[in-house]
Amino acid sequence: MATGGVGAVYQTTTNPLVATGDGIAMVYRAKGTVKDMEFVQFHPTALYHPGDRPSFLITEAMRGYGAVLRTMDGKEFMQKYDPRLSLAPRDIVARAIDNEMKNRGDDHVYLDVTHKDPEETRKHFPNIYEKCLSLGIDITKEYIPVAPAAHYLCGGILVDLNAQSSIERLYAVGECSCTGLHGGNRLASNSLIEAVVYADAAAKHTLEVVDQYDYNPDIPEWNDEGTRSPEEMVLITQSMKEVNQIMSTYVGIVRSDLRLKRAWDRLDILYEETESLFKRSVASKEICELRNMINVGYLIMRQAMERKESRGLHYTIDYPHAKK
Repeated sequence: MATGGVGAVYQTTTNPLVATGDGIAMVYRAKGTVKDMEFVQFHPTALYHPGDRPSFLITEAMRGYGAVLRTMDGKEFMQKYDPRLSLAPRDIVARAIDNEMKNRGDDHVYLDVTHKDPEETRKHFPNIYEKCLSLGIDITKEYIPVAPAAHYLCGGILVDLNAQSSIERLYAVGECSCTGLHGGNRLASNSLIEAVVYADAAAKHTLEVVDQYDYNPDIPEWNDEGTRSPEEMVLITQSMKEVNQIMSTYVGIVRSDLRLKRAWDRLDILYEETESLFKRSVASKEICELRNMINVGYLIMRQAMERKESRGLHYTIDYPHAKK
């Protein structure tokens, strides 16, 4: 199994919209162990362009190149949060941007690279230059509007060194898995190395034991007797939007007991409605994805509620310090 991220659970995400956490939800329903779901990484600088989903990623390399973060009135603000300014780690930068946006009531901040040599900027970041130019923004002369977006999940299906889950013969590789290697805050790009190493380990392990396995071919066909297609697809699409809003508003970059409780209560209503709809509906991609989104949202907020500290990507104003 190599089904990936959960970013589509959030309203603003860099993930493809198929990243609804299907693998994680299926393993949880099968009583497999799922761990560290509270550690959702938000990329601090996704291009802010309402209507784009997923969001276009403005690489952190641009801040390394010298780009500066500014509020919508053009003022720098990272000096209030970290001595490394715009070069601070992405979780600190994401929280700083989130705080500025909330305090000021703004939808985004700016990334400024106008002070750099235009030719060098176009050479180093041709895709970003072309994307922004297609939206009428010349990044060599104008600020880039950016906002944080759900990006990566450090938790997931707990696996051993062979990528084997707690369910016998079930392997999980990639973003759906929790190897423990990322801790509570992933470094940029090391997920690629992790996926390659664990995929190799899983392949070698399965080759060693595959002859020991028997397979059951007598699996009955799916029985959808008594079900019918939903009268209105809007019942599903609207619930998806509500999940996105709940998760982004209450279970995002900065959390609190109050926000998590409010999210729990609202998601519980969606859970009851969706289970009722699922039982009487013909199974479809859309309703299965909605069930899985709600399941993953529940896991993220439950494990966030259980962690009474701030650690890594999980930051709560009620417990601002990490436990020693």
